[in-house]
Amino acid sequence: MAQDILPKHITPQAQIAIKKGLDFLAKTHSEDGSFSGNQDGQAYPVAMTALAGMAFLANGNTPSRGPYADHVAKIVEYLTNNVQPGGLITGPTQEQGFSMYGHGFSLMFLSSCYGMETNDRMRERMKKIINNGIRLTASASSNGGWCYTPGTGDEGSVTVTQIQGLRAASNAGFTVPKGVIEGGVHYLEMCQAPEGGICYSLGSVGSGAHLPISAAAIATLYNAGQYDSKLADSCLAYVSKQFDLRKDSFQKDFGHAYYTHLYAAQAFYQAGDKYWDNYFPGARDQLIKLQSGDGSWPGDGVGQTYGTSIALVILQLPYKYLPIYQR
Repeated sequence: MAQDILPKHITPQAQIAIKKGLDFLAKTHSEDGSFSGNQDGQAYPVAMTALAGMAFLANGNTPSRGPYADHVAKIVEYLTNNVQPGGLITGPTQEQGFSMYGHGFSLMFLSSCYGMETNDRMRERMKKIINNGIRLTASASSNGGWCYTPGTGDEGSVTVTQIQGLRAASNAGFTVPKGVIEGGVHYLEMCQAPEGGICYSLGSVGSGAHLPISAAAIATLYNAGQYDSKLADSCLAYVSKQFDLRKDSFQKDFGHAYYTHLYAAQAFYQAGDKYWDNYFPGARDQLIKLQSGDGSWPGDGVGQTYGTSIALVILQLPYKYLPIYQR
């Protein structure tokens, strides 16, 4: 983080908040590589560990370089130790029945780390796990989308997680079966609501747009290379309008605020300065205000690992360390 010229909108106060947040994650990082000391880390060990890993990567750390390199390496080790024979990356308790979230986040993290890994043994291990993870995701689709566990239906938030994981793998040089990402994009198109956003699932089309999934859809469409997509444009217009109506949007009445901001921040950042300049200073100041004394963020009541990891990804987007978050 020692940079003479700060990225646009990164203030000294933001730098302090980032450092405190990273230190919180480092302090609560268990020896086995998980975050089991926090409630969310106990319930969703693989998902929370992968999200925390993305926060460390967004700071410029790798498994062998940076002030938090040891933590990145421990996360790689933990995730690669939690893989089922069929390729599903999940913890012993199957993430409380939500294993595909953890799988998607892990695929994104491991793929983002792959090119940075200097240990040949671990690199080969990661290669095998990522390839098997791609195959698992490709085979677990339903109507082009994915649900909480492999092959059990479709749901928007899990779908965007899988597409981002696949896109990160593709960015790292892995082969994704032709048509899988395109199928996911088509699924989102089928889930569009009249007001421009995305419905919760294919079965709920007609019930209205779901703001968190609509925000996630924009970032996912951009990840899939759909920069000129009419769906991305309409979702962006819908989400931007909703954010303009909710100035204190990390407050409880927003609903899934941290999740929504995780993807809205990526969407606005990739959409260009007009959207980013309108969004980030306010979100930055809200996050600084909401940070706890120990450096953590509460995160929609899910837990401190979740909230802190998401807050750190948002605050560190301007550093441009991760291709998956860039246009």
